[in-house]
Amino acid sequence: MVGAVPASHTEWRARAAALRIESGLFIDGHSVAAADGATLAVINPATGATVAEMACGGASDVDRAVASARAAWDDGRWRHMAPRDRMAVFRRFADLVEANAAELALLETIAMGKPINDALGVDIPEAVVTIRYFGECIDKIAGSVTNTAHNALHIVAREPIGVIGAISAWNYPLLMATWKIAPALAAGNCVVLKPAERAPLSCVRLAQLFIDAGGPPGVFNVVNGRGPEAGRALALHPDVAKISFTGSTATGKQLMIHAGESNLKRVSLETGGKSPQIVLPDADLDVAVDAAVRGIFDNSGQVCNAGSRLLVHEAIHDEFIARFTDRAAALYAPGDPLDPATSLGPLVARAHQQAVLGWIDKGIASGACLEFGGTVDPTRPQGAYVLPTLFSGVRPDMAVGREEIFGPVAALFKFRNEAEAIALANDSPYGLAASIWTADLKRAHRMVKALEAGVIWVNCFGDGDMTQPFGGYKQSGNTRDKSLECIAGYMQSKSAWFALD
Repeated sequence: MVGAVPASHTEWRARAAALRIESGLFIDGHSVAAADGATLAVINPATGATVAEMACGGASDVDRAVASARAAWDDGRWRHMAPRDRMAVFRRFADLVEANAAELALLETIAMGKPINDALGVDIPEAVVTIRYFGECIDKIAGSVTNTAHNALHIVAREPIGVIGAISAWNYPLLMATWKIAPALAAGNCVVLKPAERAPLSCVRLAQLFIDAGGPPGVFNVVNGRGPEAGRALALHPDVAKISFTGSTATGKQLMIHAGESNLKRVSLETGGKSPQIVLPDADLDVAVDAAVRGIFDNSGQVCNAGSRLLVHEAIHDEFIARFTDRAAALYAPGDPLDPATSLGPLVARAHQQAVLGWIDKGIASGACLEFGGTVDPTRPQGAYVLPTLFSGVRPDMAVGREEIFGPVAALFKFRNEAEAIALANDSPYGLAASIWTADLKRAHRMVKALEAGVIWVNCFGDGDMTQPFGGYKQSGNTRDKSLECIAGYMQSKSAWFALD
């Protein structure tokens, strides 16, 4: 769908109605049905309507896709291609994703409810940047020659691993998939992607664009399917050399078990989060409040690193709540995701809506103070909406302040001093991200060193570029996405010692 980007709600709705959706699996460069003919309904969470019946792959389809990837690996059609030629494929790939931005954004919106302006303005451009960044890395990958005795030569080579099984999340369907497939392919691997079952539409289209860019068949395959069948089969497959996963901590733990049950494949995990935003009394409160609001309510709170724990100093506690309440109301109002004016879309599914509402009920029952929100949108009963929600008076033992809710629910804690803020921030099984708001650079530096998190922002939240490793401590996972550190995770070293006597 190359062409002008629609500007109005009416134009987007017309484009959605005319959209042609590819519903098959993508194996060996072709769209194919599931071996048993099974399908999977993709539901628009804003309307409850079925937008596509996608092929639903099982273990036999995973076998087909892995066999295709393994054949491509064995004959070297990708890894043995000259680096500059692979870079040219990546350049064309990025250009095609950019040229088809409107179509890809629309596929995101109708599958998981993301506001169209967010998909078009954030997700798709970031996917393009990701492909271009890792494409530029291809001919920069180098080994080393170590300093040895004169009668020996020691080479350390960097090589791809083999067939990568990638399992991506539904909250940023295309972008999270790209964070996996771009570095894996740049390193010279072949990939089988299992996208999230709730939002696979854009990932299938992405694989076709890779072929259109000149990527060889078999190098990038996509198997739509459910986690307990397709995901499990991928994690247990003996020809898969690595699993790269973004999703829940519970599923990540299970994937590690499957790796041990099979071939001890590598497993890289980016899992849960409950990120603290620490606001000190000397912070620029206007900027901090805006960032805090966006940090939890963007994408309807369906963000792994969402700043869902608000740690606010007692001296500014009441003022922060007042400003946060006003800004949340001004910045986030529910609407049709196809309307460019909409800033808050639905949650991904009705079942997830009910789960988030259940967490809100637990917060009320535990004694937290509901400042605003906590309900569905009564004007949109057909959609899976939950209104932005803030709890204050939250204690560390409350589930609403401890467990990952993955919805637009903020939990506010009051603290008295820096030491208490650090203790509260670190009192979590997660350690994905954190932010610090203060005018004191020395204090910020101390707190950065003390916080147990893989990504820390100072006087901002969510900022960064492709040079920034993204990943967490503790039960937030064991890997890093983005950056050169990421591409190294899709490679292995080979040490060759030559006796020259």
